[in-house]
Amino acid sequence: MSLATTGDNQPRTDETFVELEKVTLAYGRGDKKIVALGETSLRVDQGDFVALVGPSGCGKSTILKLVTGLINATNGYVYVAGREVGAAPVRVGMAFQNPTMLPWLTVRDNVMMPLKIVPPFRQEYQSKKKTEFRDRADALLKEVGLAGFGDKHPWQLSGGMLQRASLCRALIHEPQLLMLDEPFGALDQFTREELWAVMQDLWLKLRPTVLLVTHDLKEAGYLANRICVMRSRPGQIIDDAPVPFARPRTIDMSYTPEFVSMTQRLRELIVSARPVKETV
Repeated sequence: MSLATTGDNQPRTDETFVELEKVTLAYGRGDKKIVALGETSLRVDQGDFVALVGPSGCGKSTILKLVTGLINATNGYVYVAGREVGAAPVRVGMAFQNPTMLPWLTVRDNVMMPLKIVPPFRQEYQSKKKTEFRDRADALLKEVGLAGFGDKHPWQLSGGMLQRASLCRALIHEPQLLMLDEPFGALDQFTREELWAVMQDLWLKLRPTVLLVTHDLKEAGYLANRICVMRSRPGQIIDDAPVPFARPRTIDMSYTPEFVSMTQRLRELIVSARPVKETV
């Protein structure tokens, strides 16, 4: 797996799955114009795991929206699977900080929801929902420690359990691209660390291409292969570096001097990149 870097001198590889080429995003016009994302280039290889970190409002979630086609770039180009975003169907899984589930459905039925919506699975949903698709959902639930909870309803599960189910829902349709927008941010530290291990195991087994947005530098170092640091006003990637630790990673590893040094470097970059407050 090659590790690309940002900027015009990025090495181009046949494995590139996501690419932002000199992308900018602005809202409004004239005096009301706000540049949300300054000129940004990024390449992510197929099967890579990239974390985006930086202060609030720096454009981390904006990049996820650009890659999924939810918003369009003002300038530049966004490519997914070798074509401009939206030009070819790409299966995308998403997990957010709030694991929204339909309360009237069982946990299993919530997990299977992408199979009901996303082609080519939706064409087979009625014939397989009680056999193959049910077995697939139960296997994923078992993988994340929720064996036997498929028939429960969301209100019967804790926050950590709901987030485990949310990961299952994001992965059940075998996404090529997995978008994680602070999926563990609302959890307590112990639950969060448990789910880092779950997410790492799922990625090692399934190998989707992952973009993770997080404010937790320890989380980024535990999960990602690369960490991109962003600054705000306007948002822009200012650093893109590989995470030099072998997998599988452990919580104990995060207390080593090498890991602490890495996260401290990231913190210093983020602090130095904050916009200077204007004085009157």
